[in-house]
Amino acid sequence: MEVAKEILEGNKVQLKVEVEKKRVNDALDKAFRKIAKEVVIPGFRKGKVPRKVLESRYGKEILHRDAFDFLVPEAYNEAIKIAEIEPIDQPVIEDFFISENEPATFTAVVEVKPVVKLGDYTGLGIEKEKVEVSAEDIENVLKIRQEQHAELVSVEKEVVEKGDFVIIDFTGFINGEKFPGGSAEEYTLEIGSGSFIPGFEEQLVGKKVGEETELKVSFPEDYRAENLAGKEAVFKVNIKELKVKKLPELDDDFAKDVSDFETLEELKEDIKKKLLEQKENRAQVEFENKLIEAVTNNAEVDVPDILIEDELDIMLENMNYNLSLQGINVEQYFQYMGIEKDKWREENREIAKQRAKSNLVLEAIARKEGIEVSDEEIDNKLAEMAEGSEKKPEEIKAFLQSSGQLHGLIHSMQLGKVYDFLEKNNLKG
Repeated sequence: MEVAKEILEGNKVQLKVEVEKKRVNDALDKAFRKIAKEVVIPGFRKGKVPRKVLESRYGKEILHRDAFDFLVPEAYNEAIKIAEIEPIDQPVIEDFFISENEPATFTAVVEVKPVVKLGDYTGLGIEKEKVEVSAEDIENVLKIRQEQHAELVSVEKEVVEKGDFVIIDFTGFINGEKFPGGSAEEYTLEIGSGSFIPGFEEQLVGKKVGEETELKVSFPEDYRAENLAGKEAVFKVNIKELKVKKLPELDDDFAKDVSDFETLEELKEDIKKKLLEQKENRAQVEFENKLIEAVTNNAEVDVPDILIEDELDIMLENMNYNLSLQGINVEQYFQYMGIEKDKWREENREIAKQRAKSNLVLEAIARKEGIEVSDEEIDNKLAEMAEGSEKKPEEIKAFLQSSGQLHGLIHSMQLGKVYDFLEKNNLKG
């Protein structure tokens, strides 16, 4: 097969492809066998009509469309490898010519990845944050644990203060009429939590247990229930009981109750270890982000619209996955938030453009530095993926190949190696 490559404007390449006549004849034969099974010609059983009879009745052109389908996709894939180009869109196939015992020709015009002009990407001296865990950090985690295991206990005091928990019955009225959702009994409310309508909790401060009172409030203009938004309401409230939060003592017994450790010191050491790991992970992510941003900004490349759109699609897919963990999808989220998908795409276009540019720059660095993923590394990754599953590595590989995901896995592994290269060659100190 022969391929002539011509660079066009707008990151496009034209390939003029000539396919050898043996493959052409094979494609025509395959097309004939397919069509012969479908046509009905008097005097011949289905599938048994001779090729000359078929071509005489319908013309030789009857085979060309199916031959095209058999021949061109395969030839095109070979052509882009020969031409050493990376298409980012579907090709436009033109000027297709096919005839028995002659080479077939066609022209493919396709948009390819743009040329990246790399700037400095080594020796940037970017500093990674040094992290440590303070005694205050550990105490803050212990306070949260205390809050999680606190108990509400009754107290003898009568006057409501901020931070108290009141047990109340209440009924709400708008224009003298009760409204749905405006009443409750034996309701526990933390004063100062901000969980009720603005003004409700504040007006209970200073009231006494056993006292019945009326509270006048206004629902916020942006209140979630549109039928109540901006309206004034009166709540009749009966304060039935007053409780305070009792925190457990921070001692060895506390450690035993909230963990698998025997002493408070062991619990503190475990908290310190986990906090340090969390901070180191955050510092690593921040360092990588700063590094990739610097390397990307130092490079020059025109990012094609199609790559920006692809990146927006990926962002949407990731959002949809994260929302699915909460039991909703992205369409429901947009509807609930009053957001139009087209507007979301426009608002996130610059972020997508920067991500697409970063990918192009990292791929260019990989090419320049010869950073590739070996067969052994792929096998090791597949073996790792197979651990804990019922499938063998070769089964996982076959699935990834059939679903078109193997290339994506290898690509992500390659980018991981680029990250390692950049970190090694840019870390300060």
